[in-house]
Amino acid sequence: MGVAKKNSNNLNTTVGYLLGETDKADLFKDPVMLQRLAELDKMDGTEKSHILHVLDGFIKSVKLRNIAAL
Repeated sequence: MGVAKKNSNNLNTTVGYLLGETDKADLFKDPVMLQRLAELDKMDGTEKSHILHVLDGFIKSVKLRNIAAL
């Protein structure tokens, strides 16, 4: 894993991008988003589940609104 991380740093991308997990090279490079994910990861299962449920609802709402705008 250390080699993959070093290579991703040298290429200014992420390990996930190098492994083909995403097609966006900078998806996990936003420090604010990474901090949010780190804070979420520290929460207990119930709190985390509630927050993810609300977030999923917002994402779904935006996607539906974008489809309706077509």
